[in-house]
Amino acid sequence: MKYTPFFDIHTNLNAKMALFGGYRMPIQYSGVKQEHMAVREHLGVFDVSHMGEFIVEGPNAYDLLQYICSNDIAKLYPGKAQYNYLPNETNGVVDDLIVYQLNDEKYLLVVNAANIDKDWQWISKHNKNFKAEIKDISATTALLAIQGPKAREAMQSLCDFDLKTLKNYCHITTTFGGCKNVLVATTGYTGSGGIEIYFDPKYAKIIWEQIMKAGDAFGILPVGLAARDTLRLEMGYCLYGNEINESTSPISAGLNWVTRPKTAFINYNVHQEAIENGTDQKLVGFEMDTRGIPRSGYFIFDLKENPIGVVTSGTQSPSLNKGIGMGYVNSDFSKVRNKLLIQIRDKFIPCTVISPPFYINKT
Repeated sequence: MKYTPFFDIHTNLNAKMALFGGYRMPIQYSGVKQEHMAVREHLGVFDVSHMGEFIVEGPNAYDLLQYICSNDIAKLYPGKAQYNYLPNETNGVVDDLIVYQLNDEKYLLVVNAANIDKDWQWISKHNKNFKAEIKDISATTALLAIQGPKAREAMQSLCDFDLKTLKNYCHITTTFGGCKNVLVATTGYTGSGGIEIYFDPKYAKIIWEQIMKAGDAFGILPVGLAARDTLRLEMGYCLYGNEINESTSPISAGLNWVTRPKTAFINYNVHQEAIENGTDQKLVGFEMDTRGIPRSGYFIFDLKENPIGVVTSGTQSPSLNKGIGMGYVNSDFSKVRNKLLIQIRDKFIPCTVISPPFYINKT
């Protein structure tokens, strides 16, 4: 079992802890709904130091990333970040990730905690043909996500750089809370804006304390992984292990937008064909028409009670106060506003297909 540099802080805050991605992580502190709404309305801070970080650099770094990544690395430049996935050789997804370009020949890859070893082996395998310099810095990198509409304003006093000038999916390495060489990025997985900060774990305590002090007047709360999941689900964001995995088609999952067309990357021809000809199944969002909470693994039916799919993620939306979810259905039933049924225990509960996000940020 692994621990992040903030483990003692979490236990002192009486967080409910659980094993996640091999790490002992905070699931919630004051309560999922309270933490969720703090991020939607004000700001919250997440410990996401369990995520993995790799450095890819050298003259062959670009060519390696263009081969193993789905998105167009050519669109990056120093200071820019990009959402991506690693396609496998059998029409599935090794992992989804964010790629940050640090300088002309240096990139930071941020991957999911449960996939660190698998991703490292995958990248190393393909790097034999490119010989880029790669390094796993996961154990020496702390990561906090400060998310919410007040996040940048609240954190400005800690940062030498003018945060309001940092565009979406961009980053800067600067001084934060008096600590040097902190990478501040306008990335995150909540849909409410904010920043993520990468730094040396030796600064963990001082940075946490300064974040909480600076955010106090703005209503900051520490937020656990349970609210992180409800926040991402309200936005319709995929979660590895739920919506995407080694066997799910990224095109079925709606990841066309990060699949560059007609250029060579791993298994690109299969994905290009799926884009052009469609897929048998599609990932859809749905809202429950009546009371009921969908959960991962529940079956989806048409109105004649024929099975047509399965729920991948579901919850009671804290923002909307209704059941929402995502799942794969036969493509014929994926049209927005279609009526479907979710089997919850021994009942068929009606729902309506919608186009995510479920929650529209009004700030």
